Amino acid sequence: MTRRIPDLAARALFVATILTGSFLLFLVQPLVARMALPRLGGAPAVWNSAMFVYQALLLGGYAYAHALGRWRPKVQAGVHILVLAAAALWLPIGLMTVDLPPDAEPALWVPWLLGLSIGPLFFAVSAQAPLIQRWFALAQPGRNPYALYAASNLGSFAGLIAYPLLVEPAMTLHGQSLLWSLGYGLLALLVVACATRLPASRDPAADPAPTSAVPGWRRIGYWVALAAVPSGLVLATSTYITTDIVAMPLLWVLPLGLYLASFIIAFATRRGAADTLTRIAPVTLLLFGGVIMGGYPERPYSNVVVALLLLFMVSVALHTAMYRARPAVDRLTGFYLWMAVGGALGGVFAGILAPVLFDWTYEYPLLILAAGMLIPQQFILPVIRDLWWRHPRAMLVALAVVIGLVLELRLVGPAAWFGEERQGTVFLVIAALGFLTIGARTGFVLLLGGALVLFGGYRALSLSMERDARMRSYFGVYTVRDGAGYRELDHGSTVHGIQLRGSAARERTPTTYYAPYSGVGRAMRAAPMLYGPAARIGVVGLGTGTLACYAQPGQRWRFYEIDPVIVRIARDTGQFSYLRRCQPDPVIRIGDARIRLAAEAPDSLDLLALDAFSSDAVPAHLLTREAFGTYARVLSPRGLLLVHISNRFVDLEPLVAAAAREGGWAISRMSYVPTDLDREAQATASVWLALSRDARVLKTLEARGGDWTPAVAPPGLAAWTDDYSSVLPFIREF
Repeated sequence: MTRRIPDLAARALFVATILTGSFLLFLVQPLVARMALPRLGGAPAVWNSAMFVYQALLLGGYAYAHALGRWRPKVQAGVHILVLAAAALWLPIGLMTVDLPPDAEPALWVPWLLGLSIGPLFFAVSAQAPLIQRWFALAQPGRNPYALYAASNLGSFAGLIAYPLLVEPAMTLHGQSLLWSLGYGLLALLVVACATRLPASRDPAADPAPTSAVPGWRRIGYWVALAAVPSGLVLATSTYITTDIVAMPLLWVLPLGLYLASFIIAFATRRGAADTLTRIAPVTLLLFGGVIMGGYPERPYSNVVVALLLLFMVSVALHTAMYRARPAVDRLTGFYLWMAVGGALGGVFAGILAPVLFDWTYEYPLLILAAGMLIPQQFILPVIRDLWWRHPRAMLVALAVVIGLVLELRLVGPAAWFGEERQGTVFLVIAALGFLTIGARTGFVLLLGGALVLFGGYRALSLSMERDARMRSYFGVYTVRDGAGYRELDHGSTVHGIQLRGSAARERTPTTYYAPYSGVGRAMRAAPMLYGPAARIGVVGLGTGTLACYAQPGQRWRFYEIDPVIVRIARDTGQFSYLRRCQPDPVIRIGDARIRLAAEAPDSLDLLALDAFSSDAVPAHLLTREAFGTYARVLSPRGLLLVHISNRFVDLEPLVAAAAREGGWAISRMSYVPTDLDREAQATASVWLALSRDARVLKTLEARGGDWTPAVAPPGLAAWTDDYSSVLPFIREF
């Protein structure tokens, strides 16, 4: 008993150390992102470059931990403590105070800025997970160090949840930086305490030189694949559910949280949960992998649950397979290094390459199919196993014929049997075939591929074959659809613009949120009276170019659009003619609106329409006190700012009203509900806020008609700043 107490204390020490390191690592990325957003903007090139920096530093930390394993334990400890001490020179954590030019190339500036600002700290902390496990094996010979990886992911999970729910709502960025710095100091103390537990010299019983066989490239490739598929799938699931199913703030936390939880289960000392979930994972993958492709649009939240369940089961099964394929303790750090390589490859594929290679979220079914190739499985009944062993070719041919027949009936057969409303029939067929194929890898993958096509893959492929019908960027998937007398642009599940078709007059008619009697429509029509025939008008958010049709001869317009694909759709493809008919040669500034506006001359606009908040991703840096200072600088003293706040999930009115109160703006609100006649012209309900530093401008606007009401911030509500913002308190109940 007296010996067990020190052993438990030592284990608790190593667990606390690895928890703290992983917690800090998952805090630093959103913290630095919040710091960088006002200075770097939200362009995808910025965050792609940042992702490369994080992945490079993580791989560097794992490689460093692997290299340290060649030295004696006390030497390892001395070197790592020196590395931690040297990295502490970069505390408190933050970005260098350097002004970047508006046209700075992200591929060059972002790695330089992040590398010099947080590189040493991120590198030192990222080495903790493999290094502390290695030290635990040295200090506690005979104990399973891999269980500490579950603790590592528990720390990561805690950091993931804590930042949006606790840290960001409660603290300014300055306070978060100090908190992280204190955490780093605690981590350093824990590492020193762990170092005191290490043997003084290499002990053959505790720290043998690598004697197990060097893993071959086939085994290493298996590790990489098992790590890459869940890593890519967590990003693909986030993209899929937030673009094709439902756009909701903070929804990305759920896939990443389940991904981390799968490590906790897969690497736990007690194997019951991991083994049970792994046994039923093939059934889940087969039944829901295809269904999620088609989904049920009328039940988006059910689709989200299915997608998350699928991700969780696949991740547990593949991470459990990785745990089963782990090497001996003397090869531990190399194992984690290759795991990190796989995770990076999966992230690069889903986060960087897929938006360039595909016009839809095809990475999602491709990764589902890859999971089917890797997931552990066994035959349900011995008789089925014997059939596959004795007659593999005949079974495959029979399976292919059945899938082909079902697909043909699905596409051209009677709707009463296999139409869209009878998906249950196809589901039962797939379930019956799955009973016969689980355990037979080739047959299982063939059936899974057939299910992906049957339940929705054929629709996705047919739309991709239509020229310019669908485009994709790092901001999501854009689909052009034709309706009865109109053409629509959808951004995932959000309508991004509608244009009436037919006569030239119809095609010049503003629709949706920008209809003539909406808040922005009334302001645009009042611009000549407010600012004369040469009014200077700016629009943040191009969309289909709808607002351009309010332009009058003599006015000077310019648009600010962050996504070049939107510019192509609105101006170049010919699918929408707003710009061609109303602004044939538009001035379009491509890039982050706040950075582009900051580069404009003072007093260079009379009216600015801000339309960037209609979906789930609320760009916080456009709503801060400093951002409104930029708008005030670029607008004339009597200038008018229009802010579109129609949002299904976030109540933005209090935020804008608080910023207006602190900035000395007068503010009014107009909630527009279209009449039946307006709805026939594709007008939709909208809420716009009008702000001006001259209250007389708003009174003039209100006098021209419309249901304008005062917008008032709740007492005590402070405006967002570049140092503090949190969307959590403003999420609507639903």
